[in-house]
Amino acid sequence: MSLEISASAATWFLPFAVPIGLWVAWNDMAFMKIPNKAVAALVAVYAVVGLFVLPLDVYAWRWLHLAVILVIGFLMNMAGLLGAGDAKFAAAMAPFIALGDFAIVCYLFAVLVIVAFACHRAARAMPAVRAAVPHWESWQRSKDFPMGLALGSLLIIYLSLGAAAGA
Repeated sequence: MSLEISASAATWFLPFAVPIGLWVAWNDMAFMKIPNKAVAALVAVYAVVGLFVLPLDVYAWRWLHLAVILVIGFLMNMAGLLGAGDAKFAAAMAPFIALGDFAIVCYLFAVLVIVAFACHRAARAMPAVRAAVPHWESWQRSKDFPMGLALGSLLIIYLSLGAAAGA
């Protein structure tokens, strides 16, 4: 398995993306919402850092990734398959992902959704964990899942794998 993302670009994106990915995961578990500020922050990171670490043609074309995923995400939101915040954050993540890595990212996301779901449900069943953060809305909403947990993890793991490929 070889990633097409530039190790250099992934290394530069990573320190900015990690706090945003963690913020999204935490906020979605606590409030079942992904803040628009997190989405805007991630887009800003791509807009600024990407301009310096990607070839100009690659940088420009990857904005199309954002638009395509945003349209798909909103259609999925209209069908009730995911939340609007999930759709917006996935779109904000899209420019960071090399087109050649799309299949790998899909597989990784599938695994992360299963792992995040299982971990969230297991944690929710543990009284000590629930007592540590009793206010989390995701504990109360049994039919909903905080997809930001999987999305934030995906961004961090993908960029970490890309950065590690250059090490």
